[in-house]
Amino acid sequence: MAENRYKTGENAPESGKYKVDSLANGNTSNDDTTIEISKGDQFPPSPSEHEAAYWVKA
Repeated sequence: MAENRYKTGENAPESGKYKVDSLANGNTSNDDTTIEISKGDQFPPSPSEHEAAYWVKA
């Protein structure tokens, strides 16, 4: 089963810790920051690259 990924700007389906999986432009990310996000909040850009990213549950 593929892991659920959420793009910058989408709303979090549940509260929890998330980390950057990859950048939306297809590049890999060296960002290992973990964020705490509440259900319904929007996913932010990658904290280190400041670009749209795909997030996965940490």
